[in-house]
Amino acid sequence: MADIQLARKKPIPRSQRPELNRARQYKREQGEPDDISVSLMDMDGAIMYYFENVIKPMVFENGEQVKVPVMYASPERWYSINKNGFMRDSKRRIILPVIAFRRTGMEKDDTIAVDKIDPQDPKLFYTFERKYTDTNRYDNFSVQQGLMPQREYYNVAVPDYMVLNYDFIIFTSYIEQMNKLVERINWSAGSYWGEPGKMRFRTNIESFTDTTELADADRIVKTEFSVSLKGYLIPDSFNDLQGPHTTQKYLTPKRLMFGSDVDTPVASAMEQLTSGEPLENIGGSSLSTLGQTTDRTLISTLANSYSLIGGAGVDIINSGAPYDGSSVVSQTISIPQNVSTSSNVQFNAITASALVVNSTPNFTIKSTGIENLLVTGSLTSFGDMTISGNATIGGKIIAEEFHTEFVTSSVIFASGSTAFGDSYEDTHEFTGSLDISGSWAFNGITINRISNNPDLVNQDPNALVTEYAAKTYIDGVVDAAAQYDGYNRKQFVKMSTSITPPNIASFTAVTASAPLGLTSTTEDDFLFFINGQYMEHDAITIRQEGASFKLIVDNASIGYDLETDDEIVAWGKFNS
Repeated sequence: MADIQLARKKPIPRSQRPELNRARQYKREQGEPDDISVSLMDMDGAIMYYFENVIKPMVFENGEQVKVPVMYASPERWYSINKNGFMRDSKRRIILPVIAFRRTGMEKDDTIAVDKIDPQDPKLFYTFERKYTDTNRYDNFSVQQGLMPQREYYNVAVPDYMVLNYDFIIFTSYIEQMNKLVERINWSAGSYWGEPGKMRFRTNIESFTDTTELADADRIVKTEFSVSLKGYLIPDSFNDLQGPHTTQKYLTPKRLMFGSDVDTPVASAMEQLTSGEPLENIGGSSLSTLGQTTDRTLISTLANSYSLIGGAGVDIINSGAPYDGSSVVSQTISIPQNVSTSSNVQFNAITASALVVNSTPNFTIKSTGIENLLVTGSLTSFGDMTISGNATIGGKIIAEEFHTEFVTSSVIFASGSTAFGDSYEDTHEFTGSLDISGSWAFNGITINRISNNPDLVNQDPNALVTEYAAKTYIDGVVDAAAQYDGYNRKQFVKMSTSITPPNIASFTAVTASAPLGLTSTTEDDFLFFINGQYMEHDAITIRQEGASFKLIVDNASIGYDLETDDEIVAWGKFNS
C-alpha cells in the first residue's frame, strides 16, 4: 500500500494574524446576562401582548361580556378583508367582533442618529455594571490578602432605532360596541407597549375612520386606524459563537501588583557638568560610591528648554531667553502702567462680568458726544431712576405701584385697587376683552355675576341674565302656558268596557298628566254616572293600570254594589 502523505497547512505569518485580546476570552457562566437581541417579531409580539393583556378589548353581546379576538392578518387574509369588507372563519361564517392588524412598513428614526462605524464590530455601547455575587465577595479575608472586589462591566451595542407602521381594522355588529373598543384603544395611545420584563416600545395612534357595511344581510360596523411604533433592532445573527457579541463582558483585576524594572539606568540619564562624563563612571563602577564623590558638582538639565515671551500689555526682561536648568536666567515681568487703587488707568475697551463704582455718586458714560449705556444682562438699581426721554421696555414691567400723569390722573395701588379718572365725565375706552374677577358696581348697585341659568330659580338681585337664559325662560313660560291650556281643555267622555262586581269598573283610557306647576290629576278631575245617576266623589277612587283606567267604588259609602249590566259613564281629563 502506498504511503499517504497528508498536506500540511501553511502557518499564517505573524503580521497577518488577527490581534487577540485575552481579556475578552472568558467562559459564559450560568446567570450571566445573555446577548441582547431585538427582532421585528418582538415588536409584533409587544403589540399582540398589549392588546390581549392590557387593553383587553371586550364587548357586550346579548347581555354577556365577550372577549374580542386580536389576529395578525396574513397577506392572504388582509387581501380578503379589503376585497370583501369582512372576515370569515374556516366555516365561511363572518367573524364578529374581531380586531385584525398587520405591519405595513418601517423606516429609520431620523430623530435619533446612530453610527455604528462598523456593523461587524460596533463601536457604540451602553455600559452597565453588575453587582457583586456570592462568588465575588469583599470581606475581611479579601482585605488581608490584598484582594479587591472584582467588578463586572457589560457593554451592550446601541441598536438601530426604527419607526414601524401598523394598520388595524375593527369589526363589530353595533356602533355602541365599536364606541367602547375605540375608547379603550385610544386611551392607550402614547404609552409604552410590551410585556413586563421585556422590551417595551413607544406607540402613537393616528386618526380613526368609521364605516358601516352590509354583507349577507348582516350589518357590519368597521373602524380603521394606524399605529406608529418607535422600536429598535439588534439582529440575533451577530450573536454567534465566533462573535461579535452585542453584549461584551469586562472584568476589573482583583489584585494589583507593582514591581520595579527599568530599561535605562538612572545614571546614564544624568551627566557631569564639567567634563560631560557619564555619572556611572564617577566614583567607581557602581552607584553605591556616588555619595562618596565630593570633588564634583552634579547638575541635571532639561532635554527641551522652555522660555517666557512677552505679549500685549506685558513686558518681560530677557524675553525669550531659554532655560534648561544649566544656568540661572533672571526675568522680570511688568505692565506698562500703574494699576494701584489711586491710579488713573486707561484702557481701550473693558469686558468684565461686574463693574463697581464707589468713589463718586455719579457714573457718566460719554463717548464723542453720544451718551449711551448698553447693558447686556440684568440691571439692578437701589435708588431712584429718572428718565427724561422715552423708555422702551421689550419685556414685562413688575412694580408695586404705578403713578401716571396725563390729562387726567390714574393710580394703580399696591393693594390692587385702581382708580382711573377723577370725575364722572371721564370716558375710559377698552379695545379687546375685559376679564373681571369679583364684582362691579353700576350707579350704586353691585353686580357679582352673570347668570346663564335658564330657570331663574336663584332670584339673585346681584346677577345679570344672558340672552340665552332670558329666551329659554320665556320659551318655557310660553310652552308651559300652552301645556296648561291644552291640559285644561281636556274633557273627554268614556264608557266602561267591563265591570267586576261588586266594586270595580274598567275603561279603555289613559289619564292625562298634569304639566309641571299644576296639581296632579285625581278623581276630583272626573265625573262618574251609573245608569244616568251621579256617583258621589267621597265613595270612589281611580287607578291607572297600563292602558286600563280603573274605578273603585266604596260599596258601604255609596250604598250599592256594581253589577255586570250597569252602564257607567266617565267624563273628565283623559288623554283623548
